[in-house]
Amino acid sequence: MAFRPLSATVFVASCLILAACSKDPASETEASAAPAASLTVTLARAQLRAIDRTVIASGPVTAWEEMQLGVELSGVRVTALRVDVGQAVKKGQVLLELDHRTLDSDLRQAQAALNEADAGVKLAEVNLSRGQALAKSQLISASALDELRAALVQAQARQATTRAQRDGVQLRRDFADLRAPDDGVISKRLVQPGQVVAAGSELLRLIRQGRLEWRAELAEAELARVQTGAKVILTGADGRPVEGRVRAVSPGLDASTRTGTMYADLPAPGALKAGAFVEGRIVTSAAQALMVPAAAIVQRDGYAYVFSVDAQGIAHRLRVRTGAASGGDIEVVEGLKAGDAVVDRGAGFLGDGDRVHVVTDAAAAGPTP
Repeated sequence: MAFRPLSATVFVASCLILAACSKDPASETEASAAPAASLTVTLARAQLRAIDRTVIASGPVTAWEEMQLGVELSGVRVTALRVDVGQAVKKGQVLLELDHRTLDSDLRQAQAALNEADAGVKLAEVNLSRGQALAKSQLISASALDELRAALVQAQARQATTRAQRDGVQLRRDFADLRAPDDGVISKRLVQPGQVVAAGSELLRLIRQGRLEWRAELAEAELARVQTGAKVILTGADGRPVEGRVRAVSPGLDASTRTGTMYADLPAPGALKAGAFVEGRIVTSAAQALMVPAAAIVQRDGYAYVFSVDAQGIAHRLRVRTGAASGGDIEVVEGLKAGDAVVDRGAGFLGDGDRVHVVTDAAAAGPTP
C-alpha cells in the first residue's frame, strides 16, 4: 500500500512523455511557415512639376501712409466731432469743427469792407468816364482829368487791399473746419467735443486711402532674391490667404543687423489689421521640382526617409533630402528620380525590411493580419 502514490505519479509522467513524442512533425513545419502580419499600403510616384520658390519672412502689417491731422488755430474750442475710429471718409469731408462765431463776425466785416471798396472803384470809373467826355469838349482842365485817373487808381488799390484782408479772414474761418486731405479710414482719435485745442497738436489719424502694407526684414542673401512686383502670400486672422505685391525693396542694409526691409502692398487685406505681426511667403521664382506626397516623407532621428517596395513585397528605407513644400507635396532634392514609386499611406508605420501588401485604394491603408 505504501508504493501506490509513487506508481500513479510515474504513470502520469509517462503519459505526458508519450504525448510529446507523438506530435506530428508536419504540423510544426506549417506553424513555422505561417506568414507574418503585413501592413496594407499605397504607392505614389515621384513627379516633376512646377512650383514657386519662396522666401519665408515675418513682419508687421502697417498703414501705407498714416497722416496725423490737426488744426492751425490755437485756443479754440471743439464744437463738433463728426467721425470716429474705423470710419471711412472722403476727401474734403468735415471731420471736426471749431467754434467759429468770432471768425464769422470778422469775415462779415471784411466782406463789407470789400463791398465798399468795390463801390469806390465803380464810382471812380464813372467819374473818369465823365471827365474824359468833358475833356474832349475842353470843359475841364487836364489837371482835373489827371485827378480823376488818380482817384481810380487809389480806389483799385483799396479794393485789392480789402480783398486780401477778406481772403485772410476767410482762410482763418476755413481753418475752423478740419477736412480730410484724402480718402481713407480714421485710425485714431485724440480729441473730445468741448476740448480747447492748440495749433499743430495731433487730433486725428487717417490711414490714407485705407491701404495697408506688409513690411518684412530679410537677410542679405534673401533680400537679393526679392524683386519689385513679386507676389506675397499671407494668412489672415480668419485663416484665408491674403495676396499682395512687393512695392519696394530697401536699397541698402542696416549696418548692425545686416538686414533690409521689403514693402508689400495689400490691395485687399481682408481680416488683417494694422499692427498685426504675421508670417508670409514671398515668391521669388518658378522652377521644376521632383515632388512626392507629404505623407510619404518620414522623419526619424533627424533625417528624412521614404520607403520603396520590391517585387517580394518587402519595404526598403531610403534616405532623402527634402526641399520646399507646395500644395500637400514635398520636394525631394536628393535620393529619388522621376517615376520612382514610394509608399504613400502607411509609410509612418513601416520599418526597414517589413512585409507590406500594396493596394490601390488609399482608404484601405491599415494593418492586415
